[in-house]
Amino acid sequence: MTALQPYFAEVCQTTAGLLTSNTCTPCLYHIRHLTTSLPRSASQHKIATRSLSSTSSTSTLQRRSIHQSHRSRSSPPQQAKGALLNRINPFQPSSSFRLYSTAPPEPTITPIFEPVTCTFQYLVADPLTSFAAIIDPVLDYSPLDNSISTTSADSLLSVIRSKGYKIAWILETHAHADHLSASSYLQKRKRYGVPEEEVKSVFGHLFDDDEIFHIGTLSAQAIHLPGHTPDHLGYRIGNNVFCGDSLFNADIGTARCDFPGGSAHDLYHSGRKLLQSLPEEAKIWTGHDYPPEDRKEPVPCLTVREHRERNKHLRDGITEEEFVKARQERDRSLAAPRLLHQSLQVNIRAGKLPGENEKGLRLLHLPVKIKTDKKW
Repeated sequence: MTALQPYFAEVCQTTAGLLTSNTCTPCLYHIRHLTTSLPRSASQHKIATRSLSSTSSTSTLQRRSIHQSHRSRSSPPQQAKGALLNRINPFQPSSSFRLYSTAPPEPTITPIFEPVTCTFQYLVADPLTSFAAIIDPVLDYSPLDNSISTTSADSLLSVIRSKGYKIAWILETHAHADHLSASSYLQKRKRYGVPEEEVKSVFGHLFDDDEIFHIGTLSAQAIHLPGHTPDHLGYRIGNNVFCGDSLFNADIGTARCDFPGGSAHDLYHSGRKLLQSLPEEAKIWTGHDYPPEDRKEPVPCLTVREHRERNKHLRDGITEEEFVKARQERDRSLAAPRLLHQSLQVNIRAGKLPGENEKGLRLLHLPVKIKTDKKW
């Protein structure tokens, strides 16, 4: 059992009491309320889509991947896909390391850094059509007064408005444990430049590993990158990969792997999958940056070449055994994320806040640790 297993067990127990049968199943890596994208093996290539207006619930408690992707009707038409898969194992590694090349043009990328949780949120736009995707949006939360605000998400909307972007997708790389997702909030905002009658419904989408999708004329690819969490995805768009919490900047290395289902072995292979399959000039855009003392400013991306030359955990020449030993030693020294319980209770709902109780309050459950054996 990892150091964080008890924390996740408590979250699952408290969250179970908050969710009702017509919203979603209270499990760690699975939500159905907005949309999910699940990496699957080559023998299981089926896609499931579902209208957000549906109130049907899942019937089994399964630990599945979560990658939210919200698509408006204004995005390019896609071929209809099959029915829901009966059995999905997010812990099974991908059966192939295919990385497809994507055609020009290159996307216009706007990184917006949220300094409280050190999170990068991204706008990725097609310069020809102005269709865009939002990646890993942040909902602001203050533990001092348990308040939620939308400053970070509104900064995305400000850019969308000023650039005239039309949002085709809202993408999550995984179920974050260190910040709240603004996906639900953004989904309900106006899509600037898109007529209201064209955006009356949004559909859930399950991504296969290696699946190709489109943002305007841009070709994009979902890539399963397990390790930090078993559900983790990256998105290749043009000559760029948005890797979430898998690779950090070279002077930091990689993300922790001590969450349930996390694996240092898997993260090593996910990192090698990127660094050995992508062109050296390809850019890897990280989900977080924690600048050390000798680097004051956060940096959103490095090239594959820079990672291979100087990533402290995954540069060329580091073996899997060396990586796993260093990663596991580091993870044992890390405290639980500051917003662990708040984040999971919101993010497994795809960023949707719990409903109001009879007093008009929205409640998040937080466990209390009693550091004494005395009874009172």
